[in-house]
Amino acid sequence: MAKVSIVTLGCPKNAVDSEGLGGLLAARGHEVSDEVDDAEVVLVNTCGFIDPAR
Repeated sequence: MAKVSIVTLGCPKNAVDSEGLGGLLAARGHEVSDEVDDAEVVLVNTCGFIDPAR
């Protein structure tokens, strides 16, 4: 399985979504890492509605 890093940008809800995604990936056998440089796959979770979400 892949070593995955999740980069979270934007609103606080994105952090919750990224944690959930990390849990799903780990449950399916992927290694989730905070180290982008060591990852085989980097997922970027961003928000296009930062001002309206506040």
